[in-house]
Amino acid sequence: MKDVNVVSDATFEAEVLKAAGPVLVDFWAPWCGPCRAVGPVIEQVAELYAGRVKVAKMNVDENQMTSQAYGIRSIPTVALFKAGQVVDGVLGAAPLPFFTEMLDKHLAPGAAEAKSA
Repeated sequence: MKDVNVVSDATFEAEVLKAAGPVLVDFWAPWCGPCRAVGPVIEQVAELYAGRVKVAKMNVDENQMTSQAYGIRSIPTVALFKAGQVVDGVLGAAPLPFFTEMLDKHLAPGAAEAKSA
C-alpha cells in the first residue's frame, strides 16, 4: 500500500480537497467484504497512476464526519475529486478497467469540462 495514502477527517481537506491534482478516494471499512475485494484493485490503480493521480483510502467507521458530509451510505464508495469537487465515482466494487477508463477520461486534454458525477 505504499502508493495509497490513508486520509482522515483531520487530513481530508489538505490531502484531498486542496490537492494540486486529481485524488481518487476509496471510502471503506475493515468489516466490509466488497471493500476488501476492491482494495487490491485500488492499490493497482495507485501504482499505474503514480505521479498523475493521488490515491487515498478513508475508513468510514473512524472518520464519520467526512463520510456524512459526502453522503457515504454504502461502501465501498470510490470518488474522484478534482479541484475539491467530486467529479466521478462508483458505488460498490468495480474492476480495474472501470477505474482506468474513468481516470483516463478525466486526465485527457480538455477533461476539465468533462464532469459526470
